[in-house]
Amino acid sequence: MSELAWWQRGVIYQIYPRSFQDSNGDGIGDLRGIGTRLEYVAALGADAVWISPICPSPMADFGYDVADYCNIDPIFGTLDEFKQLMGHAHRLRLKVLLDFVPNHSSNRHPWFEQSRSSRDNPKRDWYLWRDPAPDGGPPNNWLSRMGGSAWEWDEVTGQYYYHAFLREQPDLNWRSPQLRRAMDHVLRFWLDLGVDGFRVDVVWLLIKDAQFRDNPPNPAYRPGEPDHHRLLQSYTEDQPEVHEIVRSMRATLDEYGERVLIGEIYLTVPQLVKYYGVNGEGAHMPFNFQLLNARWNANEIAGMIRDYDIALPEYAWPNWVLGNHDNPRVASRVGAAQARVAAVLLLTLRGTPTLYYGDEIGMTDGDIAPDEVQDPAELRQPGICQGRDPERTPMQWDGSLPNAGFTDGKPWLPIATSTSVREQDGDMSSMLSLYRRLLGLRRSNAALVRGTIENVVAYGDVLTYERRYGNERLFIALNMGVEEATVQSRPGLLLLSTVSTRSGENFVQGANLLAASEAVIVVV
Repeated sequence: MSELAWWQRGVIYQIYPRSFQDSNGDGIGDLRGIGTRLEYVAALGADAVWISPICPSPMADFGYDVADYCNIDPIFGTLDEFKQLMGHAHRLRLKVLLDFVPNHSSNRHPWFEQSRSSRDNPKRDWYLWRDPAPDGGPPNNWLSRMGGSAWEWDEVTGQYYYHAFLREQPDLNWRSPQLRRAMDHVLRFWLDLGVDGFRVDVVWLLIKDAQFRDNPPNPAYRPGEPDHHRLLQSYTEDQPEVHEIVRSMRATLDEYGERVLIGEIYLTVPQLVKYYGVNGEGAHMPFNFQLLNARWNANEIAGMIRDYDIALPEYAWPNWVLGNHDNPRVASRVGAAQARVAAVLLLTLRGTPTLYYGDEIGMTDGDIAPDEVQDPAELRQPGICQGRDPERTPMQWDGSLPNAGFTDGKPWLPIATSTSVREQDGDMSSMLSLYRRLLGLRRSNAALVRGTIENVVAYGDVLTYERRYGNERLFIALNMGVEEATVQSRPGLLLLSTVSTRSGENFVQGANLLAASEAVIVVV
């Protein structure tokens, strides 16, 4: 498998740094804490860690409001500690990916402070400024993803600035050549330190309509949805010019050898695949988020897999994501039993999988009391149920009370459930053991990494498919229902089952029984 790039062979493990491990008792995870847990990640079988934002920030949106793109926030540590962390990871043969947040900065970033100081400041056009509408109101009807208008009035200069998210997160103007050069410098700063790649935040939002036209109403909007869903985002996302920006980022990374560019893109598959570029010169992997919002239905997911595989250009490498810091945890979405099935699905599909910390032990969404809410998305839009705190609760390392080995202080969010790494370690029937076995199988079976995916079929509640490479053929069957089911198979040896006592059995020609919520991998 050596001719594949590392990011094609590997598995990415996302760390939300505030919640992974606290080393100094302030209740917030940090770089030293991450460093103490890297052996765990390597032993799990991951190949890279993606660390969510750690740059200096006022933390209005927990690091996604960057005040300095080329440093580390003191909450997490120092630049020297980051270098030490990266060196430690590399010695463990773990790659290190960082979040790059280029769509917006903090309103406390020096760039914005200069931009808003006067209309003739050289950095004025680094952000999106517009005169009021004739009635004195916002320039157009664009809405913030955090609720309300996306335009904020500035008394000093008598114009509005645009913010797709919080007013503390003004959007950068990627039509400015000077801004683009500054952002290229940011990429090079981290690449020169040895970073192995970037996950680019909200890359599909980077360019807005040059004419600032009103977004049209969304005829499918339903009351109770987030406010910005009232409009179709025709002029505020996925603009044609964005692809040239992605190409320029990719070109910079290509100068540094085998680095990876991953794009956060919540779009339909036909739109998504365009971010690979016309000839593969775009993002290496535009994130495929279909499983995050899919109904847990064998027929729907079978169609999803087939359609995605067909839509991918020949040069494109697929990827799948089961959980992240912005969506409810998989064990809460589908239940504990089906979360095991989902693990088999994620780690046997064609392409690079991304794991979210804690999913490997079946962590569920936390129960956040109203007075414990931290997420600005929830605080700005109460009742919309858009808050992301539940999926960001601290990692549960052991059963100690009250903080599960995460911190000696009060955790910034409450601990979610009683399960833990220590409880599951050594238990061959645990979720953690299942993940370790699955990741071990990926390392030892070329068909799971580089093989084709074929014969994707749903029979009632059962989803089946094959992974093939040369003479190697694996048959995967997932019972997504709550009752026993039969599945048709060639004869073969059962490599893995979510029912741990079954591994090593033979599958016979014809009908084979699957227990409720059982998934199997069979060599046929």
